[in-house]
Formats: sequence, structure tokens, C-alpha cells
Amino acid sequence: MPQLSPLAASFRKTCRTLAGWGPGLLVMLADCDAGNVVAAAQSGAQWGIRFLPLLLVLAVPLYMVQALCVRLGIASGRGYGALVRERFGRGWAALAAIALVVAVLSSLVTEFTGIAGIGEMYGVPRAASLSLAAALLLALVCTGSHERVDRVAMLIGLAELAFFAVAWHARPDWPRLAREARDWPLGHPQLVYLAAALIGASFNPWMIFYQQAAIADEQRTLSDERSARIETALGAVLTQALTGAVLVAAASSLSARAGSLGLRNVGEIAVAFFGVAGEEAGRFIFSVGVLGASLVAAIVCSLALAWGLSEVTGHRASLQARPHRAPWFYGVYAAAVAVSAGLVWLEPDLVSVNVAAQVVNALLLPFVVGPLIVLAIVALPAAYRLRGAYRVTVCLCVACVCVAGVAGAVAGWFA
Repeated sequence: MPQLSPLAASFRKTCRTLAGWGPGLLVMLADCDAGNVVAAAQSGAQWGIRFLPLLLVLAVPLYMVQALCVRLGIASGRGYGALVRERFGRGWAALAAIALVVAVLSSLVTEFTGIAGIGEMYGVPRAASLSLAAALLLALVCTGSHERVDRVAMLIGLAELAFFAVAWHARPDWPRLAREARDWPLGHPQLVYLAAALIGASFNPWMIFYQQAAIADEQRTLSDERSARIETALGAVLTQALTGAVLVAAASSLSARAGSLGLRNVGEIAVAFFGVAGEEAGRFIFSVGVLGASLVAAIVCSLALAWGLSEVTGHRASLQARPHRAPWFYGVYAAAVAVSAGLVWLEPDLVSVNVAAQVVNALLLPFVVGPLIVLAIVALPAAYRLRGAYRVTVCLCVACVCVAGVAGAVAGWFA
């Protein structure tokens, strides 16, 4: 075999690294889900680009949290739920499982809401669009192939890049938006409530369960850690930039129309996109982006629930196994998809429900991220533990995010 030049060898190594990417990028694409899109659009419609700096800054603690999942998954070979049960006992594991169930079901409802809303835009009955989406999700995961699930889900998730096109064509009036950004009425309960929603949209508790379990299931080794961390960092920047693009587009196109009342339904977001790119192009861009976001998030959060509950209860959980070898794992996944699709079929599509689901995530965050940090300190070999100045930085950043999320939720709900 001829010797490769250094450039060719480097290119081949890079291609192998990119081909091995999966959980980190996938979980971040899933993070920019239908609920995230609605929360960002509602925030932009009501408050202009005031929240754009917050969204971009949140990429840093988001990376810190998910990088801990990489470290724990590789060094321990165990998922988050399994480590919590082993280190903290069944009581805390049960609490983590409850938080996971609430977070996943609320997220899945928002994903199927997005799918149903897009179907209705094209005259497809809700029962048909939901049934087709549920069948697709079940068929994909039941193949028993981790690589296939990752590749197909990432391909679907890349449709979210359409949101960048929307922000570009919106042609924001930056001087006007900059003037708005300098005005921060922190005493306004709706502003702090939407801030909590954006925090909850960025930090879904099921992301922690998914990424750590996926890394452990794929049996990643210490040689994979650098690649996994780079993947996670790029994913964190990408998901926050995508959310920021939706916010900018909404601030440019919706703020004058929505005013202080905000949006009443998801269809109003699509109508604004019509104005940005023309009716047909706007409808297509919005549909592609929301469908991609909804489907990839539905795959990831359903798998997170299946992995988390299987780990907490001690059942086998692996995408490498066929359904008859891991019936509990696949059964939980199927039940989550079916129940959520059924709920959306029965209930109307409301923006307020989507935003409230993100606020719930903000309230649940301390119960999931707290044990994660403790595990990174005590459950790893000494060489890989979270320590020193970086530990202090992670703790302070995460504490600020948790306090802001909880305070904003409480202030908004009880105002």
C-alpha cells in the first residue's frame, strides 16, 4: 500500500473523526426542537432581540454540562441513571426518573404539536400526520442499529439549518433592534418568565440522560474523548445560533404585529415567515425547519426516557440489541411515542403550552444537573475527576443558570 502524504493522512483522520460523531451533535440538534423554536419566536415577538445575548452566552454552560456527560460516559462506561442509582441509592434515582418522565413527556408533546401543525398547514389531518410520524420513529429505532439511528436523525436534524436562511432574509433593522436591546424592564414578569423558558429550552434534562447513555452504549474509549468534546462544543454553539436565528427573524417580522400580547398560535410564526421569504418559500422553510427539529428531538428524548428508566430499574438498555432482547427498553420508547402522539391528537395547539413546557425544564434542571456535578467529582478515577479552577467555574456557571431559571419561573407564574 503506498504511503499517504501527511495532508492525505490528516484528511483521512478527519473524515474518520467526523464519521464517528453522533451523540454530542445529535443531542444538540434535538435541543433546538419545536418548543425551543416557539419559545424563541415568542420572545422575539414580544421583546425584540433583548434575549439574543442570553442565548449566545448559554452556549458556554450548555457545553460544560454536556461535556461532563462525555467524561462520565467514557470513564465509567455507565449511563447517568445507572450511576445515580449506584452512588445515591434508589430514592434519588426515583426522583431523577420522575424528572426525566416529566421533561420527556412535555417535550414530546411539543414535538408532536409541531408535526401536527405543519401537517394542518398542508391540509393533512392531524390523525394522519401523527400516525405517520409515530410509525417512522418506531421503525427507525427498532432496527437495532446505533449508527443508523444517529445518521438518519442527524440528516433529519440538519433541516434546522433552514432557520439561518429565515434570519438572513428577514433583513433586521439593527439600529431599531439595538435601541430595544438597551431597554431591559427586569421588573416585568413576562420578561423574566420568557427568560426562564429560554433557559429551560437550552437545558433539557433528557439531554444529560441521552448523551451519557449513548456514549456508554457505543463503548467509547478515552481515545475518543477529545473528539466527543469538540463535537459537543460545536453542537452547543450551533443549537444556540439556530435558536438565535429564529429569535432574530421573529424580532424583525413579528414584534410590531404581536406587541405585548405575543403569539397566539404556531401558525402566526409561519405567517411571519411568509413575509420574510414569500408565501410558498416561507411555508417550505418553516415546515422543513420545524419538522426536522420535531422529529430529531422526538427520537432523542424518547431514547433518553427509555435509557434512563431502564438504567434506574436495572433492565437491559441498548440500541445494539434487537427488540426481543431488550423488551423493556423498546417498550418504554414505544409507549412514550404513542402516548404523546395521542395527547396531541386530543388537545389543541397552543403557544402557551409550548412555552410552559420549557419553563418546567428550567424548574427540573437543578434536580438533574446537581447530581451530575457530584458524580463528576466523586464517581471517576482521580485523573478524570472535575477539580481545581475548572470545577469552581462549572459550579458557578451552572448555579447561576439554575437560580435564574427557577427565579424566572416563579416570578412569571406568581406575578
